[in-house]
Amino acid sequence: MLVMTTRANDTELDRADGLPALPEGNATVETYDVENGVVFYDAENPLAWLESSHAFSLQDCT
Repeated sequence: MLVMTTRANDTELDRADGLPALPEGNATVETYDVENGVVFYDAENPLAWLESSHAFSLQDCT
């Protein structure tokens, strides 16, 4: 596996197991209902949003 970095010191890693740190995927996700669905958005970046008229289980999508 090739580990890529944009750090000035490319030998420094974020986690003890040698893998780069991953962001908390749903830490700031908010939702609100609209007439024909639900809107999901990032509370820290309100311009990042997704609107859906269908809900899927993530297990069904893999």
